[in-house]
Amino acid sequence: MSHQPPDHEHDHQHGKDPLCLEIFARLSEYLDGELAAEDCAGIEAHIADCPPCVEFVKQLRGSIEASHHFRVPGQPAPVDAELRERLSQAWSEALARKHQDAQQD
Repeated sequence: MSHQPPDHEHDHQHGKDPLCLEIFARLSEYLDGELAAEDCAGIEAHIADCPPCVEFVKQLRGSIEASHHFRVPGQPAPVDAELRERLSQAWSEALARKHQDAQQD
């Protein structure tokens, strides 16, 4: 990762600063603890002095936090034995008809 010199001026117009784009691309790895200490230090130094990146990190952390609270709706009730048997029988009959039709062709 390229490191920002102390006097680096950001070009925040339309979010096109190359360093910001690099930070955005690596933020998930950073937040997941998958980067080397040197890369983390570079990201932290940049974020400390970059309002658009601060805002982006805040939103990403909020999304991650929200995902931790997401729960899959309950699963449907299991199919009772009688219905399961009827479905199995209907499936077997459909396969037998298909096999019979294929032999007649």
